[in-house]
Amino acid sequence: MQEHNYPKLHNASWPGVVGKGHDSEPPISLDTIIDLTAKAEVNGVKFDGFDLFLFDPHMNIDSTEDDIKKMADKARSRNLEIGSLVAPVWTPTGGGSAMGTQEERRQFVTQVRKSCVIAQKLRELGVRPNGVIRIDSSVDPASWDADPVGNTKRIAQTFREACDVAADYGESLAAEGEICWGGMHGWKSMLNTLEEVNRPNIGFQADMAHTLLYLLGYNKEDERILPVDFQWEDRATLTEGLKTLTKALRPWTIDFHVAQNDGTVFGAGTHDKTGRHCLATDPNGKLDIATDAGHWLRNEDGSLTKRFKHICWDGCMFPNEVMMQQKTWNDILATMIEVRKRHGWFEAE
Repeated sequence: MQEHNYPKLHNASWPGVVGKGHDSEPPISLDTIIDLTAKAEVNGVKFDGFDLFLFDPHMNIDSTEDDIKKMADKARSRNLEIGSLVAPVWTPTGGGSAMGTQEERRQFVTQVRKSCVIAQKLRELGVRPNGVIRIDSSVDPASWDADPVGNTKRIAQTFREACDVAADYGESLAAEGEICWGGMHGWKSMLNTLEEVNRPNIGFQADMAHTLLYLLGYNKEDERILPVDFQWEDRATLTEGLKTLTKALRPWTIDFHVAQNDGTVFGAGTHDKTGRHCLATDPNGKLDIATDAGHWLRNEDGSLTKRFKHICWDGCMFPNEVMMQQKTWNDILATMIEVRKRHGWFEAE
């Protein structure tokens, strides 16, 4: 018997879509991603579920009730649950900039509302026991930088409206900490945006690969935490930097992605350059994954936060050749198991 059964271990489905197409590699179907997830096994332990991107070809944001039921059946047939959902709030997908025109901001909120409808129905169908809806500002840092104060207020107002919609469905929104989104591209900027929103159902979505770049001040040099002459061999300084970062953002964290990063940025397809996701076993990875996950999963006194009941692996923009190897997902699952072993807990079910 496993000592810990929480947090539940999820795989992300969107690496089959994000950064694909548009002169990049072709998308990988949701069925394939789910099958690879379901087949992964380490010493009898398997993934508990997957997080879902509400975007074609995986799942249409305008899905019918029958479509949603088919998605629930798809998960259930593989003994997987569905967790957090990604709302397609970007302009090319029917959304709009959170600091844009009135119409763009209305479209942003509409995409969140549609996501909440799907989220609620998946809960009612019994396949989504926990999770949030993930959003970002849908605008680049350079555009935000034209008026940081005013644009942060506009983003926050859009997020407030989206939060009010989400509250009607019993949902919380997690703002993605990624260096390619304006007003969220630095850790202090992210904190300012969250505080400005001032809603009980807004939170932070931490991804270990992305937040590592916060330490280096990518796209926000004035918010750099690590010294300019920092060397990756200096583990003590890196640890102190992670402590500074997580002390500020951990209280807001309601969704968490386990990941590895080699200290570089990467973009593919239409996706802007952001923290490069690496294999769990990548020798160039700069994170001690299981140890560094603890900075997010434990309070400063060492106690568990238990702010979320599942964690998710994110391998966004992995090459298709890598994603199609079952070993990739077994290695990832082994890493997730180690994170839970060190920072998990038990609940009777």
